[in-house]
Amino acid sequence: MTTPGTTLPATTDRSAVPNPHADPSRIHSGKGDGVLEYHRTLPGYAATPLVTAPSIAQRLGVASVHIKDESSRLGMPSFKILGASWATYRALTEMLGLNHREVHGISDLAARLSGHDLTLVAATDGNHGRAVARMAKSLGQSAHILVPSDMVAERIEAIRDEGATVTVVNGNYDVAVAASAALADDTHVVISDTSWEGYEQVPGWVIDGYRTIVDEVLQTLSESGNEPPTIVVAQMGVGAFATAMIRGFSPLGARIIGSEPTKAACVLESIRLGHCVQLDGALDSIMAGLNCGTPSPLAWPDLLAGLNYVAAVTDDDAREAMRELATVGVVSGESGAAGLAALLAHGPALGLSASDRILVVSTEGATDRDAYQRIVGITPDAVRAEA
Repeated sequence: MTTPGTTLPATTDRSAVPNPHADPSRIHSGKGDGVLEYHRTLPGYAATPLVTAPSIAQRLGVASVHIKDESSRLGMPSFKILGASWATYRALTEMLGLNHREVHGISDLAARLSGHDLTLVAATDGNHGRAVARMAKSLGQSAHILVPSDMVAERIEAIRDEGATVTVVNGNYDVAVAASAALADDTHVVISDTSWEGYEQVPGWVIDGYRTIVDEVLQTLSESGNEPPTIVVAQMGVGAFATAMIRGFSPLGARIIGSEPTKAACVLESIRLGHCVQLDGALDSIMAGLNCGTPSPLAWPDLLAGLNYVAAVTDDDAREAMRELATVGVVSGESGAAGLAALLAHGPALGLSASDRILVVSTEGATDRDAYQRIVGITPDAVRAEA
């Protein structure tokens, strides 16, 4: 019999399954207090665009589709800086024995860290590690980022350009996570978006940091006279982002659809069995930010309780979604397009109706520009120019 913690081989099963374990009463309450206010203190903060996409709504046969475009967030090409910045802020203020409410933004924290020689450590498939490296640079500290062996060169160089040391591990993302955890000591502070036994507080802060997306969406919809979404699609790697969307939108009655690559469908397989499993194998889809073999134990209870459906999508599905997003002026990388890919690939199986109001979050821009041009057929700049 399969038991929790069992390792299963990764498959290429392109499917969408309902979650028989869904129970909104078991979803943890969100802890977004103070997060949006903190993000507003960061240099360059602005709410990201919420793009209306009537052509996509017509294709899906629903009332409306809004795309939250996270291709540029606080000077980074991804939403990940939201979680990394809040978690870093909380972790370092706590390390210094300070009340985070009495530390006034990054410049104040940097001043209080003067004389310290710290290294922020993270494992990443790209965007989270780059965001952690940016935070280290902003605070006058060092960063050491560990990446899987199949990371494309452009994403590695982007992390190095933030001033970080990058180590390429001999293995996949899960191997990088284990290697990063082993580096923790008095001067190496691990800022991870996944959890393990004895390490949950920082990943919890990462989840809390993503709450800003929820707050911005609801504010923008309200200001434009629109109702909250009835369906929210969330990409899933280890599940931190999906957990934030579950905590933010499920209490408003939205149905949550999780999307992940067929080659790394660890949440789908875990939902099928009712407990966490680990997938073994290369986990090498083009959706690099989602190539994770194990759900975060911290996120798992909310994934189990809050997901209504889980969909696995192929690389071709992601490519089609990138091209579709480009038609409405949204530049979306492979991982960023995975949410829409689930709707395009599995719409009827996901119970979409003509009255549904759908929110899709495009979680990243073109982090591999050459690949983007090959897939979409034009450059990211040309997409924006035509919007």
